[in-house]
Amino acid sequence: MISRPFWIGRIEAAWKEAPIAWLCGVRRAGKTTLAQSLGENAVHYVNCDLPVVEERLRDPALFYRDCQKPVVVFDEIHQLRDPSRVLKIGADMYPGLKILATGSSTLAASKKFRDTLTGRKRQIHLTPVLLGELGAFGVKLPQRLLHGGLPQALLAETKKPSMYREWMDSFFARDIQRLFGFRDFDRFNALLEYLLRQSGGQLEVTRTANALGISRPTVESHLRALEITHAITLLRPFHGGGQKELVKQPKVYGFDTGFVSFVRGWDSLRPDDCGSLWEHLVLEHLQAHRPDLPVQYWRDKAGHEVDFVLPRGREAVDIIECKWNPDAHEARGLVAFRSCYPKGRNYLVTPVEGPAYRKRIANLEVLVCGPEGIEG
Repeated sequence: MISRPFWIGRIEAAWKEAPIAWLCGVRRAGKTTLAQSLGENAVHYVNCDLPVVEERLRDPALFYRDCQKPVVVFDEIHQLRDPSRVLKIGADMYPGLKILATGSSTLAASKKFRDTLTGRKRQIHLTPVLLGELGAFGVKLPQRLLHGGLPQALLAETKKPSMYREWMDSFFARDIQRLFGFRDFDRFNALLEYLLRQSGGQLEVTRTANALGISRPTVESHLRALEITHAITLLRPFHGGGQKELVKQPKVYGFDTGFVSFVRGWDSLRPDDCGSLWEHLVLEHLQAHRPDLPVQYWRDKAGHEVDFVLPRGREAVDIIECKWNPDAHEARGLVAFRSCYPKGRNYLVTPVEGPAYRKRIANLEVLVCGPEGIEG
């Protein structure tokens, strides 16, 4: 079993604040393996996919009373008839108990969750395998970009299209259909594949609906489901009230580089492809390491753009530019942004190995570093 100390640390930190750690993430991101790695001697593991579990949890108080271990893991807890009741009783009646519940979505995604357990839980979004974890998995960055970060796909010797297609079928049947009641598989998958092809670009809902022959309300409801289940991330534009800034149109990012390259038909990567996918890895690093800080992007009507914007305090705004090749960086977006918002740190995030260093670009100080060099 591959050790993932960063995520174990996130779970333990969550338990210091609340009795329930809610571990969510897309199907096959490694939630079950991570939960089981907490140690069988300390963990009472419950697979909620099994029909017999529903009967065992009919009286949660009796179930918890018989638990002899300090940690209870409810894997795929959204499969239960009344999961919030089970969690609430454990948190309220057994204050010394640590509970880990896993699922594909946020806690409030399904009507099954009648209580969102406010004050009793902390949420952890398990992303695909992070850049800093590649050494533990024994793979290099190019393979991570092409295969993606779901452990099964990442560790495969070759990229197998059937694996990605089967995942998409299972995602609809086991998550989307059960949680949201959607019935039209073809329409949903057409939208998901469209968004993955557009990943890293701007999203215009009306244009998307017209392109796919789907109503705008349907597109909007499916987008919400995809966001809730972490299959896509929508970045909202940063703006300070300037008339020349975009204020509404979000950017869309698919959850995993392997699926982005799969729907685009890439069986190998060119340098331009790596640049696009590298941006996704930087975003995942931010989502994992700075989960409470909203990530935005910036673009003006002249076409100047900054990849990621991190508001910091009332005036300071940090900006991040992602480049596969740092020597190919153009400063137009950086200069245009800083002419409007002069305070904040500037990062040029690249995969180049070695210590971070500072340089001047267009008379602005920029830190050139990997994702780990972005200060908290």
